[in-house]
Amino acid sequence: MRVGLVVYGDLDTRSGGYVYDRQLVDHLRELGDEVELFSLPERRYGRAFAQNVDRSFRRRLRAADLDVLLEDELCHPSLLWTNRRLDFDAPVVALVHHLRSAERHAPWKNGFYRRVERQYLRGVDGYVYNSETTRSTVAALAEPSPGVVAYPAGDRFGGALSPETVRERARTPTLRVVTLGNVTPRKGIHTLVEGLERTRGDWTLTVVGDDAADSAYTAFLRQRIKRLGVAGSVSFTGRLADDDVADVLARSHVLAMPSTYEGFGIAYLEGMAFGLPAVATTAGGAAELVTDRVNGLLVEPDDPSAVTDALAPLCRNRERLVRLSLAALDRYRSHPTWRETAETVQGFLRSLA
Repeated sequence: MRVGLVVYGDLDTRSGGYVYDRQLVDHLRELGDEVELFSLPERRYGRAFAQNVDRSFRRRLRAADLDVLLEDELCHPSLLWTNRRLDFDAPVVALVHHLRSAERHAPWKNGFYRRVERQYLRGVDGYVYNSETTRSTVAALAEPSPGVVAYPAGDRFGGALSPETVRERARTPTLRVVTLGNVTPRKGIHTLVEGLERTRGDWTLTVVGDDAADSAYTAFLRQRIKRLGVAGSVSFTGRLADDDVADVLARSHVLAMPSTYEGFGIAYLEGMAFGLPAVATTAGGAAELVTDRVNGLLVEPDDPSAVTDALAPLCRNRERLVRLSLAALDRYRSHPTWRETAETVQGFLRSLA
C-alpha cells in the first residue's frame, strides 16, 4: 500500500503529535507499506489559507499514485480547498490529535476555528483518532465515521524500568518533577511552578522541551520563576535527543503537565514507562489513561492549589509515591505498543483503499 502523509515542517524536529506521526511512518514502513511525506511550510494560521492555491502541491499529490492520503489535521487551514480540487481516486483520511477549536481561545476565535475545522472535516473520507475524546470532539462538528481510534504508545525509549529500580529511586530525599513537551502556554508550566512553590518539602523541576517554540511565553515563565524565588529549583534543558530524555525520565519521580487541554497526552504514557505517575489535566483525553489516585493525579487546568495538593503528599509520603509509580508501570505495560498502533491504522487504511 502506498500511503502519503501531509505534515507541516520536519517530522524529526518536533514533539507531541509529531511523535505520533513519526512513529506511525516508521512502523508502517516496517510493516511493508511505502510512505511518502509531503511537507508544507508552517505559517501563521491566517497565512496558511494561501497555500490552498498552490497548484504544484496538488500536482505532486496526484503524481504520487497513492492508495490513501493521510493528513495531519493540524494542517487543515492549508488543505481546506486543496482537498476539494485534488481530483484523484485515493481516499483522504484526517489524522486528528486534537482540534484547535477544543483549545482555550477567545470565544470569537473558537467560533471561527470551529467553522473552518467543520468544513475541513466534512471534506475528508475518514478519520484516525488518538483517543475516544478526540473522536467525540470531531463528532460535534462532523460525522465521525468511518474512523478508528488508534492510541499513541509510550515505548519509543525502549522497555519499562523494573519495579526494584522504581522502589530504590523513591528513596531519594528530593522529589524530582519533570515536564515534557514544547514550552507553550497550553502546557500549563506556569501553573505547575506556582503549585510547586507552595509545596512544603524539597523538590526540583526539570522542563524538557523546546523553549524557543514560544519565546514570549518562555520569557514570561522565567520572570515568574525568578519572582517566586524558585530559580534554583527549576532547570530548562531545551530540546534533547531521545537518549537524553530517557535519562532525565529515569532519574525523575513524577511527570507533571497540567495543560489547559490534551487530546490524549503521549508524554504521560512515556513517563509511565519509567514508573512516573502523571499529574495530568482533566481537560481532554488524559483521563482515558490516568486513573486519579491510582496511577496518577488529575487536576483542573489553571489551578496551582490543585497541583500543590497533588504533589505535596508525594514529598512526604514515599510509600504513596511507590504505590502510584508501580501502578503507572502496570498501566504502561497494558497499553498498545507503537507497532500495534500502526497495525490498527494500517488495517483501517486498507479497508478504505
